[in-house]
Amino acid sequence: MRREKLATVFLLLVVAFLAISCDPASKQSAEIAATVNGKPIKMEEVERLVKAQLRGEEKKLSELELAQVRLQALDALIQREVMFQRAQKENLVPGEDEVTAELNKRKTESGLSQEEFEKRLKEADETETSLRESVKKELAIQKLNDKVTGRIESPKDSEIQKFFEGNRELFKAKRGAQLGVIVIDPQKNSEQDTTTNLIEAQQKAKEIGERLLRGADFATVAQESSEDPQTALRRGDWRYFTEDELKQTFGDQVADYIMNKMKVGDIIPQTIPFEGKLLIIKLQFRRDKDEDQTLETPGVRQQIADLLVNARKQLLLQAYMAIAMDEARIENFLAKKVVENPNELSGARPIDVSSPSPTPTKSPVMSNSNASAEVNKAQKNSDVADQRGISANRSSGQK
Repeated sequence: MRREKLATVFLLLVVAFLAISCDPASKQSAEIAATVNGKPIKMEEVERLVKAQLRGEEKKLSELELAQVRLQALDALIQREVMFQRAQKENLVPGEDEVTAELNKRKTESGLSQEEFEKRLKEADETETSLRESVKKELAIQKLNDKVTGRIESPKDSEIQKFFEGNRELFKAKRGAQLGVIVIDPQKNSEQDTTTNLIEAQQKAKEIGERLLRGADFATVAQESSEDPQTALRRGDWRYFTEDELKQTFGDQVADYIMNKMKVGDIIPQTIPFEGKLLIIKLQFRRDKDEDQTLETPGVRQQIADLLVNARKQLLLQAYMAIAMDEARIENFLAKKVVENPNELSGARPIDVSSPSPTPTKSPVMSNSNASAEVNKAQKNSDVADQRGISANRSSGQK
């Protein structure tokens, strides 16, 4: 899910640039942590990113550990600023109309109403203005990445053949099942949610089950009634689970039922609890045994080509970043302060643990704690990772 992964970087980068409220430490929070070609990165930005990364776990860390996290967070912000300045020099900064279009698209994809979206912004002490600025920087860096990697050509057939011969273990289609799903969420987390508690969710699940028993089309019902925006858009299509993944996700009993007792097209006759939600699951496709794939198996050649291209892109971006960092004029004042005052550990104010960090799962967009990942976002592996969240998973089954 590339879009969701892109969305995954968005909010935590935003959090790093929030304006801090006035308090007794406001003078210190305005300190400059570093400069990149004269452009300042404030200490408050570092603290905000640290809080977003730790997600309320800062109480468990010692001051020495916090100092290390601060330095790592600052490194990520420095890299981000270096790449954004490069994008500026290449005239790749998007216009206001493009920023508006991207922001509106992310609002739509979040599944939140405007009121809910604004509520999430307020909870994160965010404003529309700073949100737009973060979107602008993200889009600029992505355009730069695309330009830098645009020179990479598709691999030759001989390269694809060599990779396949050397990595045959990667090309086994594992025994497993492609599942469809209708999600009922007892909590109202999106505009599509019509249930607000467990009793309402159970009642809705019962009504949907009765419709399906009467012969209603699963895909149509999923599109109309599923309370998960992503699978609703895909008309209930969820993802392919290997048998081991089924056991890890649902337990041995459910996995055994899906793999050994159901027929393709069957619906499990009871709701399955999953991550606080209720699932109505349909078996769309099942592979009853592991199957060796060949270069002639549909999709295999393209999969290898994508892997090789993306690996080259990642290497190229790492090299480009190394050159950009080497040529930039960087002053890391926080690092200097640690060196000059080792017994003070961080040389920065402690994180205000009384102020809760934003909850990523309730943000207007998805979040990612690694800011530097936005800079190096070249790997677009076509293999589907083992992700279990409903919204975060796309179908990866080969039918």
